[in-house]
Amino acid sequence: MWSGPRNISTAMMRSWQSRQDTQVIDEPFYAFYLSQTQSPHPGFDEILASQSSDYQQLARQLSQGNCISAVQYQKHMTHHMLQQVDLSWTQSLRHCFLIRDPVQVVNSYTHSRGQCSAIDIGIIRQAELYQQISQISAQNIPIIDSNDVLKDPKGILTKLCERLEIPYADTMLKWATGARSSDGIWAKHWYASVEQSTGFSPFAAKAIHLNEQQQQVVNQVQPYYQQLYKNRITL
Repeated sequence: MWSGPRNISTAMMRSWQSRQDTQVIDEPFYAFYLSQTQSPHPGFDEILASQSSDYQQLARQLSQGNCISAVQYQKHMTHHMLQQVDLSWTQSLRHCFLIRDPVQVVNSYTHSRGQCSAIDIGIIRQAELYQQISQISAQNIPIIDSNDVLKDPKGILTKLCERLEIPYADTMLKWATGARSSDGIWAKHWYASVEQSTGFSPFAAKAIHLNEQQQQVVNQVQPYYQQLYKNRITL
């Protein structure tokens, strides 16, 4: 699952983890991304100490390693995939892209970190990866929009599972509160609301007011979001 930050990516991970046949892996390339960019993320040193930053080793594990369950759900952040990386390991996996309205992403990201750039939110990279991985994998990769999921979780997840040729399970709609041992060490900085949740939050339209800098970021990434949005799963 390829998502940008400040999406419902962790709730989606909870959803898949609620299946009895699924193991989840939380952002395995986070330490690699930080080691290469030195981006000052919360918990920087802890993240680097918590997982490998060896890209090739990680790629082999994720594509060729042993699975302990029928389904392995990998939660990936698109901005972790730097421009120079080799994506050939993605050929053997099935993929889905999780997108969100840039206005909502920028508003949420700046609320959490105080500032935001187009690179930070990964939407341009997401559109690039969609094209690249579609070609590498020769798949018609499904795209789901977070607002659609919140409006009708069962409907969107049922269609997604059909596209992925995985049986849908109602257990994907509910989960227990609290942290998970599979959560990354960064959970304490980002996962507070998800840890209190028991399912997808109902969709609620909110008025969002952006400043000039924030709107510039939205304007920059909006065409890339629209490329993906027009091909999303609809009911």
